[in-house]
Amino acid sequence: MDSGPLTYAIADVHGCAALLDALLERIADHAGDRPHRLVFLGDYIDRGPDSAAVLRTVSRLNWAEPERVVCLMGNHERMLLDALQTESAAAHWMFNGGEATLDSFGARDPAGLPRDTLDWIEALPTLHGDGAHWYVHAGLRPGTDALGSDAHDRLWIREPFLEGDHDFGRHVVHGHTPQRSGRPEVRRFRTNLDTAAVYGGALTAGIFSDAQGPALEFLQVRAS
Repeated sequence: MDSGPLTYAIADVHGCAALLDALLERIADHAGDRPHRLVFLGDYIDRGPDSAAVLRTVSRLNWAEPERVVCLMGNHERMLLDALQTESAAAHWMFNGGEATLDSFGARDPAGLPRDTLDWIEALPTLHGDGAHWYVHAGLRPGTDALGSDAHDRLWIREPFLEGDHDFGRHVVHGHTPQRSGRPEVRRFRTNLDTAAVYGGALTAGIFSDAQGPALEFLQVRAS
């Protein structure tokens, strides 16, 4: 293993605050004194038991060390923001797990969520890159340049991104499509870290170096 900084990427927490706390402890133990970064791939909220606690944890980490902790937007954060605009979007969000998020905040509707939390979510980027990787929630459309890719694709795409092997110049690290096996999906040009934590699978951190594409290894925690 090279001696450069490590990047720990985490996808699709979906309100599983206890699993997130346990995984962050595993990361701290694994990293030790070695410089490291955290990249969260979005979908902090919905379906799971404590979206409010997850948002508190990741936003505080991001606010404290924005150069070391990157937080991306997921499609569930996008649905929440859209829910503030129209009743139909609010109904769509509620159908996709939004009620659990409201309950965790003790709110009756999206407008009752804390303004600073909504402002933080609205400012989240949809893509992050380093020298060897692109980090994104859902994926990228084949044949497009990552930096010029469509924001909607970054949040929502499945096919044609998931089919075949598409080289975007850097290894793509993503979530969004749950792996019900509880194991990361590792392909030649991409790694899917959504291991279905909210469905009883695992919450996973992929460990990446600055020098190569696929993960060096994975850390996982599961519900007891």
